[in-house]
Order: sequence, then structure tokens, then C-alpha cells
Amino acid sequence: MFHFLLRTIPRPLLITFSLWFSKIAPLIYYGKKYQDPISGKTYRKFLPYGYSGRAKRKNVLCPGSLSLERHRLLWLYLKHKTDFFTKPYKMLHIAPEQCFYKLFKVQKNLTYTTGDYNSPIADIHFDLHKAPFEDNSFDVIFCNHVLEHVENAEVCMKELCRIMKPNGWGIFQVPLDTTRVITYEDKTIVSETDREIHFWQKDHLRLFGLDYKDKLANAGFTVIVDDFINTLSPELIEKYRLPKGEMIYLCKKL
Repeated sequence: MFHFLLRTIPRPLLITFSLWFSKIAPLIYYGKKYQDPISGKTYRKFLPYGYSGRAKRKNVLCPGSLSLERHRLLWLYLKHKTDFFTKPYKMLHIAPEQCFYKLFKVQKNLTYTTGDYNSPIADIHFDLHKAPFEDNSFDVIFCNHVLEHVENAEVCMKELCRIMKPNGWGIFQVPLDTTRVITYEDKTIVSETDREIHFWQKDHLRLFGLDYKDKLANAGFTVIVDDFINTLSPELIEKYRLPKGEMIYLCKKL
């Protein structure tokens, strides 16, 4: 049933439904085995997530915060390796994740703006190919799991660089196939079924490879690929249900 809802409900409605679900889920799934580092709450298990095939994963979606593995890893990274929670920043959050949205919105050090094409929790709706902001507007930009969906990823990367202030930074995570040297993109693959097979999800337009760093660099960023996950113990990775092997792509505009 859970996978059926993911596949059939339009994204804006799914976001609205999940906000309601997250209020009662912590009671249903209460336990001590797993912990969400974002909220600190513990659960007997997490929920499955993903549409099908490789994207379908067990025990990864936190019932309360609705965080996934990558969200929990990013939270820990921000806490332990950045000044995100203390330094004053003007921030743009594209496709704001629900597990972060309410927390970032009340974070006193942030001047916080959210943007998306159609999300009901976004402040501004726009197409990332032509962002409605002046050059050098934001200190920090988050744009995670977006660039695999857009028509032209390189144009969107350049827009992210354009609107970032000098000395600013951003995190732009994507699904990445580490067995591929070159990003896989084929515009003749148009059906949802074929996109799921080739790009891991029905609404993905490409599958990034190890050249992702080069693409970001060509857009104007200095890119640090951080293996923060490898500094954590296996016990902590399992307790928080973190994504083994996922690198953090930290992009700076010098």
C-alpha cells in the first residue's frame, strides 16, 4: 500500500498527506532500536521507501520527521563539519525537504527562503533554468535530488552558481551511480517504465556518474567531495540508518 501511494499520488498532494501522517506515525512506530538524529526520537523500525527496483528500499523512511538516509547524513554533516547552525546566513532552499523545512524556518541565524516548481511548502515557485533572483543573492543554497529531474542540468548548475554570493557554499546531492564514469542521459527514453529501468526512477531524466564533480566545476564551483560517512562507526550508521558510501558534494563559489 505504501509503495502504491508513492507511485500514484501527485507530489503536491503527497507532501500534504505526509505532513498529516507524520503527526501520528511516531506513536505507531515507537521503539528503541533506531534513532532519528534530526529529532532525537527513537523507533522500533523505519518505513520502506522508493518506487521499484533499485530505488525500493526497506527500513529507511523515519515515520516522524519523514527523513531518509541522505537527510540524516546531511544533518550530521551540517552539525559536525559546518557553521550552518550558528553563523548568520541568507539561505535559499530549493525543493525543501519536509524533515528540514520547519526547523530551518525558525532557525534564528538564517534568513530563509524556499523555492520549488510546485511544492505547497515553497515560498516561491519558479523554474530553476531561470531563477528569479539577482546575481550573488545567497550565502548558502541547498538543492538536493533536483538536478536529475530538470531538462538541462548544466544550465541549472550555472544558475545556482550565478545566484550564490562569492565565498558562499551549497550542497547539491543527486542519485549517483558510482559504477559509471560518465553521466548517462538519453532523451529518447521518455516512458515512465523505461526511465525507471535506466535512471532508477520514473521522473528522472538522467543518471549521474562520477563526472558529476566535473559538471559542477564547469558551472563555476570549487567542489569538495567529502567522505564524512566513512568517519562514522558501523554501529552508528546502522542505528541512524545512514547511506553507506554516500559522498557529500560541498560546492563553494570563490
